[in-house]
Amino acid sequence: MAKRESKVLSDTQLRHWVNAGEPVAKSDGDGLTFTLSAAGLAAWVLRYRHGGRRGEITLGRYPDVGLAQARKDAAARRVQIANGENPSLIRRREKTAAVTALTVRQLVEDYRIKVLPAKAEKTRLSHNYHLDVFIGPKLGPMLARDVQAGDIIAMVEDAKKPWPTSALMLNTTNRLFAHAAGKRIITSNPCAGIELSAILGPRPPRRQRLMLTEAELRKLLTSVDTVGRQNGLCLRILLATGVRSSELFKARWSEVNLGEDASWTVPAERIKTRASNNAAFTVPLSAHVVGWLEELKNLAAGSDFVLPARQARRKAEAGGDTHQAENTLWAALNRLFDSPLTGVRRFTPHDMRSTIKSHLRAMGVDRDISERVLNHKLAGVEGVYDKGDYLRERRHALELWSQFLHACETGAEWNVTPLRGIAA
Repeated sequence: MAKRESKVLSDTQLRHWVNAGEPVAKSDGDGLTFTLSAAGLAAWVLRYRHGGRRGEITLGRYPDVGLAQARKDAAARRVQIANGENPSLIRRREKTAAVTALTVRQLVEDYRIKVLPAKAEKTRLSHNYHLDVFIGPKLGPMLARDVQAGDIIAMVEDAKKPWPTSALMLNTTNRLFAHAAGKRIITSNPCAGIELSAILGPRPPRRQRLMLTEAELRKLLTSVDTVGRQNGLCLRILLATGVRSSELFKARWSEVNLGEDASWTVPAERIKTRASNNAAFTVPLSAHVVGWLEELKNLAAGSDFVLPARQARRKAEAGGDTHQAENTLWAALNRLFDSPLTGVRRFTPHDMRSTIKSHLRAMGVDRDISERVLNHKLAGVEGVYDKGDYLRERRHALELWSQFLHACETGAEWNVTPLRGIAA
């Protein structure tokens, strides 16, 4: 049996070497070595043989691991080697075990760092909401590997939310644990096989999108300023451009060109259905929309935002200049419907997109152009190969639509012959 080396290091020597700052590698016997790098990093290394091959493992940094503790840890590793085990393999398994021991709360933070930044802004807001309000409070303290389908079902049931909110909650949970499975923190996704209809019953019928008729548009546009000029201008612009309300509410004046060939560029990160190349979307602006935006610019009083926040609390929360909350528009619509407005069905901001799509088709605008106006992705093979922007055709279509809206607001007759083949 090989004779063991005597212990030769002392705490005094270790402190001296650290203070000197010179690189050293000093053995304490039996493979335990104190190392000090040129960068000043001191550590304990155990050098050993396993299966006829040399190996080494870092036991810890000095002075976090002192001389006595390093000797104790080295002795424990030597016992493993004597029993035929490889310390390096054991260390890798220990690291793997530490990863799989993540709590759901830790998993959520990792998901926010690794996954959410690549998502569209609206998706990030939705996921963060469900992570903060439902998943974190309910599952946060649990180890991710211990979460079972029953825990997720209980979370959905206890939340007592309607079908749409519950569906988004379950989707966020599914994506979170898919991330965990991808990192091998868990072996299978506990959301697999969960059906919301089995928890909450059949999904309620979806609300059908509606198209405001010409008669409704005439009544709406002559009454819309009763909820305030700024809200009235906002509704007109949404109706005339077909953009999503979130895109308008977060718009900045730096994105808007009111000069020749007027246009508004919506940044890629603000677009709900982003293209694979993350391209921005250019919205051509008709003469009437330019006039409305110029009026909003005067009302903005120097703000960077097209629709700046007015409430001191919201600006304080944002740390200064910011945009209005999107629910401002919903509140304005509710006030409009609470007024003596008759002959106009209750609609949502998204119904304005349905309205423009339907009327453009009735005016003879090509289907693909009307889809591009709304920044929809074309379906099937067309969506794969047709990458055209069709800015000129979209400008013509929106100018025609804007003239129609102007006629509705002013009470003028509209008897323009529908266009055919505008995309030709």
